[in-house]
Amino acid sequence: LETIIVERSEDGIVTVTLNRPEKKNAINGPMWDELLSTFREIAASPTDRVMVLTGAGDAFCGGADLTAGGSDPRHQIDKMHHFGGVGLALHQIPKPCIAKVNGVAVGAGLNIALGCDLIVAGESARFSEIFAKRGLSIDLGGSWLLPRLVGIHKAKELALLADIVSAREAERIGIVNRVVPDNELDKFVGEWAAKLAAGPPVALQMTKRMI
Repeated sequence: LETIIVERSEDGIVTVTLNRPEKKNAINGPMWDELLSTFREIAASPTDRVMVLTGAGDAFCGGADLTAGGSDPRHQIDKMHHFGGVGLALHQIPKPCIAKVNGVAVGAGLNIALGCDLIVAGESARFSEIFAKRGLSIDLGGSWLLPRLVGIHKAKELALLADIVSAREAERIGIVNRVVPDNELDKFVGEWAAKLAAGPPVALQMTKRMI
């Protein structure tokens, strides 16, 4: 893998780390492909019980890499369907998924976090549906997920104004489950992941599906 790191523990916790720290872990073409295959692999794995999604360095994910070039011959609409498939593959992982958010989570980076079941953020984390500031409409499932978390009017405010939201404000409005000091983020998420991994896997998967 070129752009992500996948690590598995003996107790069934699989940690997926977006690994382009020099680009704030912005998602380029190879990362879209690697996330898609990895999410599908985790969904099908009989030994993976919990997924933790995080970013390397000082950011969770700066969104899609709009500076990435390449010779992809597909039409832009086809490429967007491919990107959307990554969000759908995340949604279809039956096991509990935790987003461990360090630093910025904006655009597609925020929406990939929203696609997880639980979000834990360090106190310096920042969030934004930044699309409007880039002349884009919201993508990667954000238009479906965000109103269900914060209500339709607040979702419109966040998407149309595209402001930066602090970790504490994100917790207050319902985007984030918990905010912890930055130096306690790894420990806290590790404890939650271990607790979920030790739980009844079929019951947790069925509960997730029903909710």
